Amino acid sequence: MFLCYLAPKCEVNFRSIVPKPIEYIYGPRSVAIGDFNNDAWLDMVVANSLVNLIAVYFWNRNDTFSEPVKYTTGSYSTPYMVVVGHVNDDSQLDIVVANFGTNNVGIFLGFNNGSFANQIQLSTAASRPIAICLADFDNDTLLDVATANYGGDSIIIFYGYGNGSFSNSVTYSTGYDSLPFSLIAGDFNNDNYLDLAIANYGTDNIGILFGNDNRTFRNQVIFSTSSGSHPSSIAVGYFDNDTFLDIAVALPGTNKIGVLLNSGNGTFTNRTIYSFDNASPYSIGAVDVNQDKQMDLVITNKGTNNIGVLIGSRNGTFTISKMYSTGSLSSISFAAGDFNKDNRPDLIVISNDTAAIDVLFGVFLESFLGETRYSTGRWPYSIAAGDFNNDTRLDIVTANYGNDVSILLGYGDGTFQNQTRYFTGYAAFSVAVGDFNNDTRLDIVVANYYGNDVSIFLGYGDGTFQNQTRYHIGSIPYSVAVSDFNNDTRLDIVVANYGSNDVSILLGYGDGTFQTDTRYSTGSFPGFVAVGDFNNDTRLDIVVPNTHTDDISILLGYGDGTFQNQIRYSAGSYPQSVAVGDFNNDTRLDIVTTNSGSDDVSIFLGYGDGTFQNQIRYSTGSYPLYVAVGDFNNDTRLDIVVANAYSNDVSILLGYGDGTFQKNMKYSVGSQPYAVAVGDFNNDTRLDMVVANSDSSDISVLLQYDKGILQNEKSYASSGGSQLRCVMIADMDNDTNLDITVANYATNNVGVLLGYGNGTFSSQSMLKIASNSLPSTITIADFNGDTQLDIAVPNRATKLVDILLGNGKATFTSQINAGIGSLFDAYVIAHGDFNNDRRSEIVVAYDGSDNLDILVAYNNFFLQNRMTFSTITFPISIAVGDFNNDTRLDMVTANYLSDSVSIFLGYGDGTFQNEIRYSTGSSPQSVAVGDFNNDTRLDIVAANSGSNDVSILLGYGNGTFQNQIRYSTGSSPQSVAVGDFNNDTRLDIVAANSGSNDVSILLGYGNGTFQNQIRYSTGSSPQSVAVGDFNNDTRLDIVAANSGSNDVSILLGYGNGTFQNQIRYSTGSSPQSVAVGDFNNDTRLDIVAANSGSNDVSILLGYGNGTFQNEIRYSTGFSPTSIAVGDFNSDTRLDIVVINSGSDDVSILIGYGDGTFQNDTRYLAGRQPSFVAVSDFNNDTRLDIVVTNPWSNVVGILLGSVDVIFVKQIILTCDNDSRPRSFVIEDFNNDDYMDIIVANPGTHNIGIFLGYGNISFSTATTFSTGTYSSPCSLAVGDFNGDTYLDVVVANCNSSNIGIFLGYGNGSFGNQTMYPTDSYPYSVAVGDFDNDSILDIIVANYDVNTVLVLRGYHNGTFANMVLVQLEYRSHPFSVVVGDFNNDRKLDFAVANNGADSLEVFLQTC
Repeated sequence: MFLCYLAPKCEVNFRSIVPKPIEYIYGPRSVAIGDFNNDAWLDMVVANSLVNLIAVYFWNRNDTFSEPVKYTTGSYSTPYMVVVGHVNDDSQLDIVVANFGTNNVGIFLGFNNGSFANQIQLSTAASRPIAICLADFDNDTLLDVATANYGGDSIIIFYGYGNGSFSNSVTYSTGYDSLPFSLIAGDFNNDNYLDLAIANYGTDNIGILFGNDNRTFRNQVIFSTSSGSHPSSIAVGYFDNDTFLDIAVALPGTNKIGVLLNSGNGTFTNRTIYSFDNASPYSIGAVDVNQDKQMDLVITNKGTNNIGVLIGSRNGTFTISKMYSTGSLSSISFAAGDFNKDNRPDLIVISNDTAAIDVLFGVFLESFLGETRYSTGRWPYSIAAGDFNNDTRLDIVTANYGNDVSILLGYGDGTFQNQTRYFTGYAAFSVAVGDFNNDTRLDIVVANYYGNDVSIFLGYGDGTFQNQTRYHIGSIPYSVAVSDFNNDTRLDIVVANYGSNDVSILLGYGDGTFQTDTRYSTGSFPGFVAVGDFNNDTRLDIVVPNTHTDDISILLGYGDGTFQNQIRYSAGSYPQSVAVGDFNNDTRLDIVTTNSGSDDVSIFLGYGDGTFQNQIRYSTGSYPLYVAVGDFNNDTRLDIVVANAYSNDVSILLGYGDGTFQKNMKYSVGSQPYAVAVGDFNNDTRLDMVVANSDSSDISVLLQYDKGILQNEKSYASSGGSQLRCVMIADMDNDTNLDITVANYATNNVGVLLGYGNGTFSSQSMLKIASNSLPSTITIADFNGDTQLDIAVPNRATKLVDILLGNGKATFTSQINAGIGSLFDAYVIAHGDFNNDRRSEIVVAYDGSDNLDILVAYNNFFLQNRMTFSTITFPISIAVGDFNNDTRLDMVTANYLSDSVSIFLGYGDGTFQNEIRYSTGSSPQSVAVGDFNNDTRLDIVAANSGSNDVSILLGYGNGTFQNQIRYSTGSSPQSVAVGDFNNDTRLDIVAANSGSNDVSILLGYGNGTFQNQIRYSTGSSPQSVAVGDFNNDTRLDIVAANSGSNDVSILLGYGNGTFQNQIRYSTGSSPQSVAVGDFNNDTRLDIVAANSGSNDVSILLGYGNGTFQNEIRYSTGFSPTSIAVGDFNSDTRLDIVVINSGSDDVSILIGYGDGTFQNDTRYLAGRQPSFVAVSDFNNDTRLDIVVTNPWSNVVGILLGSVDVIFVKQIILTCDNDSRPRSFVIEDFNNDDYMDIIVANPGTHNIGIFLGYGNISFSTATTFSTGTYSSPCSLAVGDFNGDTYLDVVVANCNSSNIGIFLGYGNGSFGNQTMYPTDSYPYSVAVGDFDNDSILDIIVANYDVNTVLVLRGYHNGTFANMVLVQLEYRSHPFSVVVGDFNNDRKLDFAVANNGADSLEVFLQTC
């Protein structure tokens, strides 16, 4: 006997769950800020008028706010304004609210953990308090409360007792029908008693109540704001710098701002008016936006440009600087404060139309005026600043390559006198300043490039200098710096000597003379030099960039003028200049270098012990030569300025204070800027720049000018989201319970509500997407092939599809993707597998378009910035393997010039330990790995081109190796590979011998020893060798790339260690490298060769019998020298990576899996890369790339990443003016291929595109839905039990739904219509009464109902069930699912009018 439980049939009834899972319209009205939890960071509180509560948001220190903590203000309270202050004198901030609806003031006393006590109420009688302020009106040091009462035409004062309680109210009239709207406190007559200024909306004036010394106020004094102006908000400040408080008022009735300047006795001059054509000012405040110590005005408006800034001047006038838009049309309140501690004012803006809370951060922008130029001597190569004439104004000195220095004395206003020049040694190249003789007058030191000496100019303190004294140093001095290296309080000198690869230290005697230099070795061709205490031992250290070895040298000082041997760190290409500073505010010095060869800077963050993290790189202009640091935007975080010689500009990189930097901003200067210095040249407390322009023989002076720019960075909502636009149901966390995902249009986020399986849901988790993306639709599917659900969101601002990649645990990673490429806004999106590859494609319809786009998902591979690791000399080849059996990949390089190999043991995160070296034969050219003695430990073989042999290094399994054993090969072996050529389970070796035009086979004994070589002829000058089974006989074969004969040789193996004579196939010119793989997924090995002479690769597809098709060529970079294969984008298709030695990059060719490839994508790979290998170095399951750079003596790691991109595959064209609005993807003709059915409201029909299974479709067949029907929503199901899919369509304009019964061949019968209440906007299907017959559910927009039509299994429907929603809900979307696991279908409805989501659970 089998027992089964069936869900019983029941009548269809629903109950709404309370509270609603989403309710967005909170009606935020006011915001205030303060540190509520005593963490020294500003938080905010918002008054939400429609839901009768305040919401407290705590700052998270990562430029975001926490989810709000909510406190009720009472039923029907309608809180209109909120302020903060210490009302009970306990050092904890409290919150005070004006409750407009219940005629009271609410007091929330704060606790030290950021929480608040329940509300205490102070009655204002039937007055409708609309505004509130806190101030000490009676000079008892305790805060009092004042309210502006819109309904009572009055002001009420509550005097505080300092314990959270207050006196009875005292009322002052503001005049009949005055409708006071805003108030503010200030001492307007300088009598040391606070007064009140009131904006009287109804009587078009400002009223001032002057305070007395006895807790009373005089009668109101009126100042007109003009008829119909309706003043709504008021602000005060010292606008004209005269110690009298002035007033600014927002006048929404006339779209103006009024400014009243105080005359000093409580009277005001005639107001000055500022007009706004397209905005109605609502709220106003005084803020120093641009930090010029002058108050500016910020206004929030009703209108498109909802935020305005007026920059103030010292005479009390204002200039309209900039209007901003956050996407809202009605911003009614704001608060200003420094939320991110960058010393710049930020804004919190409240908008009541979108219920949005926008954070606008103050940023540094457009900050330097156009350059002013001053002539110097010929070819100024270096510049420095100092006060040479002791007038407290900065002066300038340049070192001119034409054998002199130029002195330009400053006037202190950013201008300079004409130059005075002094002769130097031969080719003055670098200059620095300091007091060398301790006379309090600045002196000058110059490095003379071809004179091999430095010149000392002692200053007289009046801007003039003694003749030079010269000191001999190393060869070709390139840069000079000064500091006290031996702690004797006397300045010393350090010089970087480009020609002798060292630095010179000249210790000073304190009288302007110096000891003979002491030298310390550096890397190759050191450039500039800088000093700092890198290990926090109070002793100065030195750093120099080495231009030809692409690294920096650190020399730690002993504090006595001597230094340790150098420590080196890899930098970018051709590092020239260096500067130091604390970039991440950890009190440890960091380093920045300019990399002229790679057009970027390298940041090295210091550990404080003299060691540094690996570099982080940031792009600059072209050929950056010089770098300096300073705080350019006054945020207490160091920034970087770079002189770019080839693009004739300077780059500013603003620091975030954590060691990272913004994208560079550029400012034009003279011709070939060679150096830059910073200082305050006009005494305005802001850093300026001066640049030495070598080709135009002048300097550029750039004075800072800060306009005070705001940038919209974050959007919040009192409810977390705003303007619900789309609802989807799926199990996002794999717990078998249905979850809800929504698109929040106004707040640019996607919300996920996890279902508990009992009909309730978690609070909404907000997934942030791009600013101004305005998501209106989403679809959910597995887009990256990991079996976990992801979310696709069309970005209306950028016309992109953004992907939120899921991990199956309801957490998501945001990924920005390739563009849709449409001129229209994406209106609706859906997914389907149109080519049966088990990956979802996307269908997009657009607002205002008659087309559908089919977007196909591809895995996009890209490489992260290169990390480098130093070797000894000329690493020319590399191989990878786990040499110490820790499951982490290691590397071995063949070092051509030092006759050695270097071992780099990996940490498993993409980084490696320093090299360990082992000797080889002469000039090792290639390296490979394998277990040659069958001890499960990897060994190494190196091909030695200079000694005509191979070196075997047997591994101990701990990362160390035995000394080499050598075996002879042919002449000049260039490449080596391993494999079992005689099927004895023992690894053998093959070497390609370019000098003897053959390959050497060394058969292994399995104990680490090998037989003597056997040789087989190849083409001319074989450069590379690889192995594989080309004829599918289970025996290994060999392919060699012959650079001299422009072909490859195939040697088919007999499986006993011997080989057939070669077969040759043509390639491009001078093939240098060869690799094998199955490129067309036919289980037959193919060949790829890198052709250095023709700048391409040759693909030879194999037939599986040892023969190959003719080559197909693909372009690469310049002079490709090495090649490797792997599946870089995780699509199960082999791809190719090529090293381009001549263009300093790598080419990635992504394979299509049919033997063809995309055009190459290139990534910088350092100077003249020679060899490439691939593997997963950081254990993230994605292939990475390692490159050798022999000319820089480094290996570079480029970590691989994969993301999903969508590419437009085809466009499906609907009828003209069809305007497709909704579509469903299913198999309507039972051919196992997905089809698309579309609702076309413009042409009043539905259309079906039948799919062919290859992402192509038939022309649409249409079916009429009736005249003027405007179908707007579709759903499908088998309504008549014939196993064929049928269609239901919601006809918005004809107030009915239509049923089309399907014939199973992609065609349908005529429409049967069923009336609905009005304007059916959304339709869905499900079996609501458990009778195994599908029912239909409809959301009726205009009449606020949801209608269920029960099905009869013959395709007809009746017995309607009506669910009434709240008034003006306006439901626009309905979805169905079993939310409480009771095997009865429930539904969720999204409401446009109420901006809410309601869930209805079915009951019997």
